[in-house]
Amino acid sequence: MSSLEWAASALQVFDGVVQASAGFRSRDGQRRMAEQVADTLAAATLGKTDGDDGDGLADPPVRAIAVIQAGTGVGKSLAYCAPAIALALARNTRVVISTATVALQEQLVHKDLPALAKLMPEPFRFALAKGRGRYVCHLKLERLTGMMAEHDDEEDEVEDDLFADDDAAATARPTRPAHEVEARLQFYTGIAQTLAAGAWDGDRDTLDTPPAADAWLPMAADAASCTGKHCPSFNQCVYYERRKTLVGAQVVVVNHDLLLASIGNRQLPELDNCLLVLDEAHHLPATALAQFGCRMDLGRHGWVERLAQRAVRVGVRFEVTEVADVPMHAAQMRQALQETERLVMDLHGDGLKSDLAGPAGLPGRGPARARLPLGALPEALQGPLGRVAHHASGFLDALRVIASALRTEMREQPAMARKLSTLYAQLGALAPRLEQTLDTAQLLLREAAPDAVPAAKWFTLQVDGDQATLQAHASPLLPGATLRHHLWNKVRGAVLTSATLTSCGHFDFFLRESGLHGDEAATTLEVPSPFDYAAQGRLIAVETRADPRDAAGYVAEMVQSLVRDLAEVRHGALVLFTSRDQLRQAVEALPAALKPRVLLQTAMPRQQLLATHRHRVAEGLPSIIFGMQSFGEGLDLPGKLCESVFIAKLPFAPPDDPVGEARAEWLRTVGRDPFTELVVPATAIRLAQWVGRAIRSEEDRASVYCYDRRLVRTSYGQRLLKGLPPFAFSMVRVGDVVSA
Repeated sequence: MSSLEWAASALQVFDGVVQASAGFRSRDGQRRMAEQVADTLAAATLGKTDGDDGDGLADPPVRAIAVIQAGTGVGKSLAYCAPAIALALARNTRVVISTATVALQEQLVHKDLPALAKLMPEPFRFALAKGRGRYVCHLKLERLTGMMAEHDDEEDEVEDDLFADDDAAATARPTRPAHEVEARLQFYTGIAQTLAAGAWDGDRDTLDTPPAADAWLPMAADAASCTGKHCPSFNQCVYYERRKTLVGAQVVVVNHDLLLASIGNRQLPELDNCLLVLDEAHHLPATALAQFGCRMDLGRHGWVERLAQRAVRVGVRFEVTEVADVPMHAAQMRQALQETERLVMDLHGDGLKSDLAGPAGLPGRGPARARLPLGALPEALQGPLGRVAHHASGFLDALRVIASALRTEMREQPAMARKLSTLYAQLGALAPRLEQTLDTAQLLLREAAPDAVPAAKWFTLQVDGDQATLQAHASPLLPGATLRHHLWNKVRGAVLTSATLTSCGHFDFFLRESGLHGDEAATTLEVPSPFDYAAQGRLIAVETRADPRDAAGYVAEMVQSLVRDLAEVRHGALVLFTSRDQLRQAVEALPAALKPRVLLQTAMPRQQLLATHRHRVAEGLPSIIFGMQSFGEGLDLPGKLCESVFIAKLPFAPPDDPVGEARAEWLRTVGRDPFTELVVPATAIRLAQWVGRAIRSEEDRASVYCYDRRLVRTSYGQRLLKGLPPFAFSMVRVGDVVSA
């Protein structure tokens, strides 16, 4: 089949699915999107290229990438699922669908894909892929609960493993009160019993109350400590059981983090031989920066000694010659970390401590931060950090040889599998910290060429109880360059979609951020929402007298106006704040009659809050959600559940992002304006998301209030307005009455 025939066939499948769907409703925009998806994914060359053009050279593979903004109500899930799956079946390949939120993953796996499977002319299988760390490790749990059949000289380290991320016990044990150790042991024992009884499937997300990260980490599966088929618990392993479902699945649903983390490790289908769909694609740039940034502890070094002791014990046991270098590398690395810590405090300690204390001795926000201008590492730090990198690299090389010897012994001594797997897990529990230390030191040491983009580099100081923790951080500065290097050079056919990919009416910002600007393989399409925004909604710009940059005066005036407007709410409403202080002041200003109507994001878990909100509205009671920025996206509250959205202030990014600061600084040095180039476009996308909470269906009627006068009184505010739906627009001053 030619690519044109594949595309036509896929679109025919989409048409058939739509016509067979209950409550069939023809949507021109949805079909336009499906057609673009089919054309794009059909054009891509997958797998090895074996064509020859006569000169002995293979034809280069065709890359095809579509960037599609699909407004709310288009039905984008069906528009990409049906043609992409039809093409995958026709081309004998697979589809990887990546999302940013658990909610959309669950919607696809539990609702959209099962419904689609009943309507497609050819059956297909689908599966949800999660990171290994979402599943329990049986062997770790056995060790934590002391239920292992063999007791050996390593058992005295179980208490350390109960608190795996705590370095306090590194040099002087025990430091934990007995009741804390007992409580943690009882917790793991209860988890183990629930797992053994079949009342839990080993997936963290299916626990009634997911444990805190510090409690989950010691029992979580991870690649560094996993011996795979050599593990005595392999046949019970939850992770490998779930992986079996991926092998035969034509559709694999993942998240952006796992997609980027899995590049090159064969955990997911190879990107040059599958079809890729990225939903909620506006999150991809931020995910890339988070994924490829790194950090290391400068003030806690106990893990180095523990890892060295474990490595020596295993290396000597299996006569690994490289083990002789481990004590030296560990000691020298630890000494270099201590020297780095001392020098950082000499250089930045006064500022860090001052920020940590806060003004006038009041508690600071924490953690305190000191950023290196333009990523320039002080000369004093280059020597010790160079030694950290050198000895971390040598230590890691030795560790790999020891781990290889362990794996060989497992193959040759299957009867010793349990004990050997435990030894392997002990090394693996701390090895990722060594890798992270090496990565961070190397990125901190990397100097950008005069015309190149530097990395963001900074130090943080945070107090946890009576301990101060100093950390070093480094991150790439440009997500687009990072994605080009790690992702797009491997992808052949892809679709990126979201309701908010344009900024101020243009795709340029997203294309730059995602690494697709100037890529000849990339095409764009904007599919408008089918909603009649002018008839269904109103945008009311409320002008305060105080300038929003006058935080105290503005917030006081905004809160007063907001409280008055909230009194008019009859059903469901959502109020979005950009800071906890704004939210706090609004709560304090609520009159007694309004307080019972308000649900605070900070007061209860998200799902519980939303269930309470739905119940109240169903009972005919007013219900108002007070939320922060995370509630500005992903909430689907149709009809009476959200008839009003109140935006306290334009959602500019918080001013404490070190990567954003470093990027703005670099842009200024090269004569560019970070506010125009970065801040306004990013705010436009965020504001469009917030406003998008208002109208969720063709039947909805809603009003959006924005109390920030900059939306109408500044040139960039006019740009922001261009990126919003075409609501009926009105402008009022504080104190004016808004007619219903």
